[in-house]
Amino acid sequence: MADITTQLAVLGGGPGGYPAAFAAADHGMKVVLIDEGVKPGGVCLNRGCIPSKALLHVAKLLNETQEAADYGVVFSRPTIDLDKLRAFKNNVIGTLSGGIEGLCKARGVELIKARGTFVSSDTLQLKFPDGSTKTLSYEHCIVATGSQPAMPPLFAIGDDRVMDSTGALELKDVPQRLLVIGGGYIGLEMGSVYAALGSEVTVVEMTSGLLPGADRDLVTPLQKRLSHLFKAIHLNTKVAGIEATPAGIIASLEGEGVEPRQTFDRVLVSVGRRPNSRGLGLENTTARIDERGFITIDRNQRTADPRLLAIGDIAGEPMLAHKATREAKIAVETLLGEPVEFDNIAIPAVVFTDPELAWAGVTEAEARSRNLDVTVYRFPWAASGRAQTLARTEGLTKIIVENSKQRVLGVGLVGPGAGEMIAEAVLAIEMGATARDLADSIHAHPTLSETLMEAAEGILGQPTHKFSPKKK
Repeated sequence: MADITTQLAVLGGGPGGYPAAFAAADHGMKVVLIDEGVKPGGVCLNRGCIPSKALLHVAKLLNETQEAADYGVVFSRPTIDLDKLRAFKNNVIGTLSGGIEGLCKARGVELIKARGTFVSSDTLQLKFPDGSTKTLSYEHCIVATGSQPAMPPLFAIGDDRVMDSTGALELKDVPQRLLVIGGGYIGLEMGSVYAALGSEVTVVEMTSGLLPGADRDLVTPLQKRLSHLFKAIHLNTKVAGIEATPAGIIASLEGEGVEPRQTFDRVLVSVGRRPNSRGLGLENTTARIDERGFITIDRNQRTADPRLLAIGDIAGEPMLAHKATREAKIAVETLLGEPVEFDNIAIPAVVFTDPELAWAGVTEAEARSRNLDVTVYRFPWAASGRAQTLARTEGLTKIIVENSKQRVLGVGLVGPGAGEMIAEAVLAIEMGATARDLADSIHAHPTLSETLMEAAEGILGQPTHKFSPKKK
């Protein structure tokens, strides 16, 4: 007989797991939330989204103190207290994780801090930090174990100067020379933090451009700004190997015009993430795992095992916290018998660099590859009064509209605050709004959000603050 029994077990306390536990408890279910971390919140809260944004906020302040000189305000050279900076980051984490624990108590969710592995389709073994074990039986289990940074064997040389994103967030020091392997969002965000703190940052990316999943016109303003912030950006370049020496980590680089051997004080490996499906005992259930390690699911988050559902990073890409939270609600409503499925068509993506990038719905590259009959309009922020007052005119708002019905299919943004502005685009796409709907909705002036309205006006004719002569 099991030591603990419950109606619903949720394995993993990240942005998929704890919302699932809370939603189920709100509907009267008896819920146990199992998380092996010291604090709940998963990677996002403890080692990812939240601490990185805290550090990016500080980086933004540092950059702004330098840029203020262009407007007649000169600050003295800032001094950086790493202990206080780490304390600020850790306080943010502690406040939010403490809030989750408080909400568990308020909702009657039993939080168990242990590692759970499947003994069978209806039983988990719980291993506690002191080495003791218990068994837990359940009617259903939602698997939300997330993902972890990928570390290719080539770079796993057993030297703590070679970091993944978790190590970079610990902020042990500010290296004079930092190599970032991978030009995706994690590498560029953390590279921006270290560059603002004083590191000479070199980014190496195998493909021909930074942020391979984003449209090139959105990446261009960011890449131009980063080219001044970073020491070097090497595209179409491969890191063939790294070697630990007393003088630093020597990287062997293969790329046209790139110095083949360079020495760095630290290396950040940011080449992607892999799902946490290994060592869970899933082979003791009838759930299926694909060749990449993701649990296969249907549109209701159900696995091949009738007792198990899966959400978040473990259930497939995109590996985004907000996708996991949406899937949590779907999984719980599925268990409640509600007519629900994952039918969202706009999952926003945000890169929290400076400037920020954000997009939702169909990208321009995707529209072209699918031969969709669309019109694309770009509104430059140089024509925005608010962008001018912020002295940040490098931004761009792009709208992609279906020609037959003028329905908004996609929106892309680059510029300060793009991550906040993309929510309007998500709502427009999900509701099937047309360019006319956006253009006729009154936007406050002067705001950056007006650029969405004016981009929509560009689809219909001419936006107020930009004129393009008609082709004869």
